Amino acid sequence: MSEPSPSQRPDQRDDEPLISHHAAVVFLLAAVIGLLTGGLARAAGQPWPTAVAAGLAAAGVAVPAGHRLIGD
Repeated sequence: MSEPSPSQRPDQRDDEPLISHHAAVVFLLAAVIGLLTGGLARAAGQPWPTAVAAGLAAAGVAVPAGHRLIGD
């Protein structure tokens, strides 16, 4: 029987993260801003679809802004 290749050995792990810390912080910031914006829009009396759209738009704007704000 042949020895499994190094990529198939269960005892070896690749310790690289799935995404970088910078990307995780930027996406977390965007999620928080989107949730706050959607929640505030709903609390202001906007219907659910409008509040969700406002939250998604704010999260979309927060990604590039957060990337520039946080830096590398």
